[in-house]
Amino acid sequence: MSKLENIKALRKTESIQELLDDAMEIMQNPIAMFDMNYSLIAYTEVETDDPVWNELISTGTFSMETQAFFADAYFTLNVSSADRIVVLKSELLKYDRVLAYVFNRDHIKVANLVMVACNNALMADDLVALNAFAEKLTAVVRNIDHYTEYGRNYHNDLIIKILEGVIKDTRLYAPHVQILYDGFDDNLYLAIINVGVGDSREEAITQIRDMLVEMYKSCKFAIYSGYIIMLISSKRDVFDVNKVFGKHDDFLRQYDLSIGVSSCFENLYILRKYYDEALAMLEHIDKDGVGVRVLQYDNFV
Repeated sequence: MSKLENIKALRKTESIQELLDDAMEIMQNPIAMFDMNYSLIAYTEVETDDPVWNELISTGTFSMETQAFFADAYFTLNVSSADRIVVLKSELLKYDRVLAYVFNRDHIKVANLVMVACNNALMADDLVALNAFAEKLTAVVRNIDHYTEYGRNYHNDLIIKILEGVIKDTRLYAPHVQILYDGFDDNLYLAIINVGVGDSREEAITQIRDMLVEMYKSCKFAIYSGYIIMLISSKRDVFDVNKVFGKHDDFLRQYDLSIGVSSCFENLYILRKYYDEALAMLEHIDKDGVGVRVLQYDNFV
């Protein structure tokens, strides 16, 4: 059988480690899986003289120096632009490697699958087979609650880091920020949602955030400074907030939610500007908007 056929015929198991071990028997090259923060999840036991592989296995992550190398070699750009699978080649690498994404049940990229061609050179059928293997791992990861929570927290942390100016180097952070762009159309909006509750506010905000995630599956969310942050995408330069939020008006009233919405933008790296716009709208609702629950910057200025 071909490698692809063998991958498809792999035994059913919920163990990521067992799947990696079985896949290596087919692919004959070492395979590892690490999350989007470069933390090692599982790997196949093998001895190799590849320094980048050995760093990941021995330390459980990649150093900032290695991450800078990835950026300088355009690996970061190539990986961030890939939908599923990408081949990484460089004269500075000991061996070529191929990388594929693993998704959670929210279809968020939560892990990287990498195979290093230190035993056998990469062939076309390796790419097809590894892509199929990434799909098998995705089927397992979708059933693991940890990765659902990880994906949502990953979005949360990225949004906060951008708002606080931590993410500035586009070379290093391109693959991370690209995950916020995944699934979005051209134009973006930032909404700040205020939860009108008293005691146990933090718990209530988290619960409402989780409900909003299920209601608005195409959006990205964070909790920041006591508010729920919501990234929304639209093909139009200006969209009707009533169409976006009006369909859930009963929900807004039930939990006493008020929402400020920014103007249209495309560049996530200057997200703070649009956060300030949305916050200003929210403050106007608090002061002047009796009976108004949603106020958009484009309709106010």
